[in-house]
Amino acid sequence: MIADVLSDATARMHKAVEVAKEDFATVRTGRANPQLFQKISVSYYGTPTPLAQLASLNNPEARTLVVTPYDKSALKDIEQAIRDMPNLGANPTNDGSIIRVTLPELTEERRKEFVKLVRAKAEDARVSVRNIRRKAKDDLDSLKGEVGDDEVARAEKELEQITKTNVDAIDEALKRKEAELLEV
Repeated sequence: MIADVLSDATARMHKAVEVAKEDFATVRTGRANPQLFQKISVSYYGTPTPLAQLASLNNPEARTLVVTPYDKSALKDIEQAIRDMPNLGANPTNDGSIIRVTLPELTEERRKEFVKLVRAKAEDARVSVRNIRRKAKDDLDSLKGEVGDDEVARAEKELEQITKTNVDAIDEALKRKEAELLEV
């Protein structure tokens, strides 16, 4: 039972770290990257649909991204979704069959704003990991009557180690992203 609680907590914490890394990827640096558009949701026939399911994305130049919709009727909706995306600062242009998105040069001020944004995302991820730890600790405490106190104490120490490992992984990803953002 203790092993089940620990393995569930470990899996959920790893998922939280992966989500944090995906969130970091959506914050732009100096280069255009298709991952920036990962979280864009387009209203396609009234249903929110991920952009990756509606169009192919490629970047022919460092600051340009070309979006080629599979269905040309979704062109306007895709263009609007890109324009409405916060923290992107891009202005898409459409020539009737593709959408070109040119990302503006990042100013130092804008880079610092992005660093703050990434730090906030990292803190959200840390909170998520701590919430998973709290729930796992509650589950372990509820097992105290069924298994020995020593086993529960050992499991709690292991849970703390797992939590520390995952928080460190988030901090390491944050440090890499900050360095990438501040690099001119």
